[in-house]
Amino acid sequence: MGLQFRSLSMLVLLVWLYWWPRVESQVPGPEIRSAKALDVILQDYAYRAFVRPRTGIPYDGAPPSNLSGIQISAMRLRSGSLYMRGVQMYKEFTIPVGVREEPYVERLVLVYQNLGNWSTAYYRLPGFMYLAPILGLLAYDASNLSAKNLRELHVRASEEPISIEFRQVKPVPDGSIARCVWFDLNGRTNFTNVTSGNKCATFEQGHFSIVVESTAPSPSPASPIPQVPTPSHGGGGNNSKVWTIVGSVIGGVALLVLLALLMLLAWRFNKRKKMHRMEKAAEAGEALHMTTVGNTKAPAATTTRTQPTLETEYVP
Repeated sequence: MGLQFRSLSMLVLLVWLYWWPRVESQVPGPEIRSAKALDVILQDYAYRAFVRPRTGIPYDGAPPSNLSGIQISAMRLRSGSLYMRGVQMYKEFTIPVGVREEPYVERLVLVYQNLGNWSTAYYRLPGFMYLAPILGLLAYDASNLSAKNLRELHVRASEEPISIEFRQVKPVPDGSIARCVWFDLNGRTNFTNVTSGNKCATFEQGHFSIVVESTAPSPSPASPIPQVPTPSHGGGGNNSKVWTIVGSVIGGVALLVLLALLMLLAWRFNKRKKMHRMEKAAEAGEALHMTTVGNTKAPAATTTRTQPTLETEYVP
């Protein structure tokens, strides 16, 4: 009985350990409500890509699962090398010589972002339509590659501008003029001209894209802290996740109830088996002669070992 109970207990524990990661993995991550909060998360995950990093080599990172579709990368540089040599090509960015950062640090990390289908979620621009995804270039201190919540360094080109060549640009609608849009570190929006059809230029870091004025009615003003929508793969993603979680939890509870019933049945079976063994052992012993005393039957010995003797029998 004890061995079987321990075995069932171990089975329950193993099933629960198998079930729990599945339920936990389906729980969506915390909502990231602002572009600033998004930058903090992406900086952390970009730094995780560094494993024995080499200077001047970009390392592609993986964003959290609830931000799938975003691309991130990180590249560590010496400040002196960045100023004297620049970076010939870092994804879509070409960084010329003469770039300085404030405050000065010996080493810095350039974090690259491609927000993909999350661009309009974090950088809404009423009255405009995006022709390219938002690209971000932000600089951070590289003295501690495991640090989080780092403040951005202020990077500025002093001689030639930083060039951005967008690779995924939608055709410009007839009658529209494409413009470069730049969101600086303070969230301000700036517009410049597009060159060569898909190139923009900037003297500072930030987030960049190509837009055209939208002919459709302007959307209603967005709340200052927008809710994070699901990626544009399809609708109903949140509902399906909720039902998946609910189904997993209900299935886990049902499984635990079933295991508890199995344990109860096993305990009752063992109890009945033990009683049966005791009854057989009792039947296998010496049977006692039964006699009737009034209305009750009771066991009685068939013979007595010592016969009663009257006291008068010993009188000489």
